[in-house]
Amino acid sequence: MSQLSRHGDPLEKLSVTVDFEMFRADLAKAVPRGDRSRGGRPPFDPVLKFRMLVLQALNGLSLEQTEFLVKDR
Repeated sequence: MSQLSRHGDPLEKLSVTVDFEMFRADLAKAVPRGDRSRGGRPPFDPVLKFRMLVLQALNGLSLEQTEFLVKDR
């Protein structure tokens, strides 16, 4: 991780530049949570999904490439 930081990790730069938490209220309205009374896997955080979409657009990644990187990490 420190080696990535020394070389200018784009994720760190993005985190410093954009405060993604400011979008949380709008994302919560746009992405309603389903009924969890029947159990199941907890949903992904909407801010995390939004960050993934931004990174996908900035890096020109396909859905399959993004899915691979998420599962790989």
